[in-house]
Amino acid sequence: MTLTKRIIPCLDVKNGRVVKGLHFESIKDAGDPVELAEKYSNEGADELVFLDITASDEQRKIIKDLVRKVASVIDIPFTVGGGVKSLEDARNILLNGADKVGINTGAVKNPKVITELMELFGRQCIVVAIDVKRNFDTDNEKNIFTENDKKFWFEVFIYGGKQSTGIDAISWAKKAENLGAGEILLTSIDKDGTKDGYDILLTKSIVDSVSIPVIASGGCGKPDDMVDVFRESNVDAALAASIFHYQTHGVNGVKTYLKDKDIPVRL
Repeated sequence: MTLTKRIIPCLDVKNGRVVKGLHFESIKDAGDPVELAEKYSNEGADELVFLDITASDEQRKIIKDLVRKVASVIDIPFTVGGGVKSLEDARNILLNGADKVGINTGAVKNPKVITELMELFGRQCIVVAIDVKRNFDTDNEKNIFTENDKKFWFEVFIYGGKQSTGIDAISWAKKAENLGAGEILLTSIDKDGTKDGYDILLTKSIVDSVSIPVIASGGCGKPDDMVDVFRESNVDAALAASIFHYQTHGVNGVKTYLKDKDIPVRL
């Protein structure tokens, strides 16, 4: 039996509002998180991701009551991330209605927290978010790729894309899986907000190096971008923001389009 591909709208939240940027910068308002969450749930989204995009950066806790409000208006699985560093942070998120916890900076800084979270809450709850950028300085022991005659490797970034780590994304994805991650939320910073398609090379490289589900993120501008990433990388889920927030396409319309292109989705 073919597993259906999941379509996941993403709510990037800053100061209690949904926002959208370009390459993690130049942020603009995109609406109310509770209203959008309810709309996407009703339109047939398979899951929802809520990222408090400044939580790690500003060293503060997730807006718990906002998470609770969002959870109260939807009936689909719901991942919440942003500023998660400890078991207590994760517990707070899950107690307020989330089904899964997303962790990025906290896991890079303290990888064993992935195992601690997995042992306490179960692997299915733990989503390791990996924000990635191409690095063209290839004088090192990294997984090197070539595209358009340029050599590069994929570097992990933390603190909302503001800080490079020197960590190879392929190696980190494998390590995260070994430590207990149940899923990887993979975002291309290079493609974020560009609306010119997912980073298929990055996505396929990560999908091929782990056995847990991977969610592709960054760059979706039209339904065909989802068709391409599903066909070319065999990724498990596609996350998008711009195409849903700005009313370009409804979730239902996108899923119907995918089904017409022989992508297995739940309608």
